Amino acid sequence: MGPPSNSVDGGKNALLRALPSIEQLLRRPSLEPLLSGVPRARAVSALRLAVDRVRARLLQGDTRPFDDADVGEALTTLSTPGLRAVLNATGVVLHTNLGRAPLAPEAVARVAEVARGYSNLEYDLDEGERGSRHAPVVGLLRQLTGAEDALVVNNCAGAVLLVLAALASGRECVVSRGELVEIGGGFRVPDVMRQSGARLVEVGTTNRTRLSDYAAAVGHDTGLLVKVHRSNFAVVGFTEEASVGALATLGRERGVPVFQDLGSGALVPMVGEGMGQEPTVAQGVAEGADVVAFSGDKLLGGPQAGVVVGRSALLARIKAHPLTRALRVDKLTVAALEATLELYRDGKPGAVPTYRLLTQSSQELRARALRLQDLLAEQGVGARVDGVVGQVGGGAMPLARLPSFACILNVGAPESFLERLRAGGMPVIGRIADGEVVLDVRCLAEEELRSVAEGVATASPGKPP
Repeated sequence: MGPPSNSVDGGKNALLRALPSIEQLLRRPSLEPLLSGVPRARAVSALRLAVDRVRARLLQGDTRPFDDADVGEALTTLSTPGLRAVLNATGVVLHTNLGRAPLAPEAVARVAEVARGYSNLEYDLDEGERGSRHAPVVGLLRQLTGAEDALVVNNCAGAVLLVLAALASGRECVVSRGELVEIGGGFRVPDVMRQSGARLVEVGTTNRTRLSDYAAAVGHDTGLLVKVHRSNFAVVGFTEEASVGALATLGRERGVPVFQDLGSGALVPMVGEGMGQEPTVAQGVAEGADVVAFSGDKLLGGPQAGVVVGRSALLARIKAHPLTRALRVDKLTVAALEATLELYRDGKPGAVPTYRLLTQSSQELRARALRLQDLLAEQGVGARVDGVVGQVGGGAMPLARLPSFACILNVGAPESFLERLRAGGMPVIGRIADGEVVLDVRCLAEEELRSVAEGVATASPGKPP
């Protein structure tokens, strides 16, 4: 029989009362070496965090008293950035939770150059007067897409909201029922559209929407014909949809602009094993879409942004809308996007990490997995190399199945193992399949393999923390 509950509670209360004050800890001799050189504000924050953590564990029934090591752990927590680099061993290239597209070195350098000082963000150096923050990318976007004009906002959902608010607020937008998609975080395209003040007119069915459905819905109050690219899911089987070209013809006949929410944002054809076909922005413009919106951090491989291209008369109305100011991008986004677009202009899409990661061959992926296997063996960790299937991710190309290779670890308690991997000095993010840990090498650079192996060794049972 255990001790009476009031005895347990009394012991816990005694430990809670014994927790030291912040002033006592600041004067504690044993903490002087640990706090030496630490700014007082940070030291106080660490001490408060340490005390709060000990109090929480005592309340949960853990009777370990306060220890100087608790302060060390709190200092480490405060010294570790909340937003930090991780190693992506999931096999998902555009992993939304991991920041989507990694930037090209050229884009990183441009961001650093612009960030460290002043720039001509809204200053025309030729005229010596106020300019447009979109100017650095407009010419590039026109050249790469064939559009007459361009605008950049903070993300594609913002771009859709802005386009509809500027061109169709208080009017009707005709859209297929099969294209009213839900995007990340539970947000739905219809909800975003309604915030613009436009009235949605749904036509067709989930799997089949004909051009005649759009034609029957067009009236004197129609502001836009909307085509949403289903970039994060697919409808297969008994299906039918109207093409952008067909909608553009109808729009010209009825005097109604066509807006294409392309989403994924491919500037060039994506050619790689398991990729399939993805429409490019230039195709949408060439087929007659009056306005096209797409993401900057998906298949384009740049920073988070929502890009709008299209006819100059319509872009002028969009740029003049008050939401343009509310949704505008900062100098770092402009810098990164300009540098990324320059790589496409120069015919070097392979220099864009997203494009390179998606188009790797099975041979080079297998060779990299074997190198990781060797590095794991050096650390005393056994792994086998198997073929696996990865994903594009980021709400792009849902049917693509990317053949890859991975090191497979049978560790007994995979969830706990992945937790230890994430807790390392350089967090490694893997996944679980069939009860085993999978470390897909598609998104791992050669120079990152040793860090992965060291992280696995540290997280392995019997290894020092």
